[in-house]
Amino acid sequence: MTGKGGVGKSAVAAALARVAASRGKRVLVCEMDDKGSLATYLGYEQLAFEPVTVAPNLSAMAMNTEDSLREYIKLYLRVPIIGSLAPLARIFDFVANAAPAVKEILAIGKLCYEVREKNYDLIIADSEASGHFVAQVSAPDALAALVRIGIIADQTKWMSDLLHDHAVSAVLAVVTPEEMPVVETLELRERMAKATPVNFAGVVVNRMPVEPAREAVAAVASSATVSDETRAVVQWLAARRAAAEGHAKVLADAFELANVETLSEAPAESGDAEAGNRVPTAIVAHLVGEIDRVLGEHA
Repeated sequence: MTGKGGVGKSAVAAALARVAASRGKRVLVCEMDDKGSLATYLGYEQLAFEPVTVAPNLSAMAMNTEDSLREYIKLYLRVPIIGSLAPLARIFDFVANAAPAVKEILAIGKLCYEVREKNYDLIIADSEASGHFVAQVSAPDALAALVRIGIIADQTKWMSDLLHDHAVSAVLAVVTPEEMPVVETLELRERMAKATPVNFAGVVVNRMPVEPAREAVAAVASSATVSDETRAVVQWLAARRAAAEGHAKVLADAFELANVETLSEAPAESGDAEAGNRVPTAIVAHLVGEIDRVLGEHA
């Protein structure tokens, strides 16, 4: 899962993971950029490279390239790791600067390994923001173009095979119904099409404004007793919803879809009155309900 910064990508990833786990799937959700927001949305203090169980059927982790390198050496080179990786890490940094795809390979390779070993039924990657995502998801292809024989070539081939298989892997872009996130999502789709055959499966429209009841809008417009402030608020809500629907239609037309499913924004009462904002776990609970609603409509 990817998306422009600030669209709620981590919240949607956490909610989707909870929905899948509640339906009996063994799920791993992984934060790829290690910013800590996924842990917050899961109601967990901090995530590390070693997966932890945060709910029945649901494990979570945060990617760390040094720990991934340590695991890679142990699994594939059969070399015991004792103490710090500092000397090896310095060599790794030198190589990674020469071939930037190396760091991305270690991150995406960890998840590909979990898929290949069938340790989980579903793995959700809370990936980099869309500006950096293409380099991450196309890393095996980029490195394979540089190294065509040997152990590195063998490793990148099976990763590419998993990522390119549309029955195994897919990309979902989280977007809010606003101009810039929509434009960036359409650009992401074009960049991905040029860079990799990984399946761009579609979009999740998050934070769709709730539509005011038409009766209420009509009543406010025709009533002489409604205050100017109330009338202005209702008109603003209606205009905001109409604008959001317009942005969703742009996505629908671009993807040639008759309809785009949307997740409504969390209500204000899911917030912390003292903090003045919405509680992350309450947002996820709202999104879980929204995802269940959409899945139920298509059951």
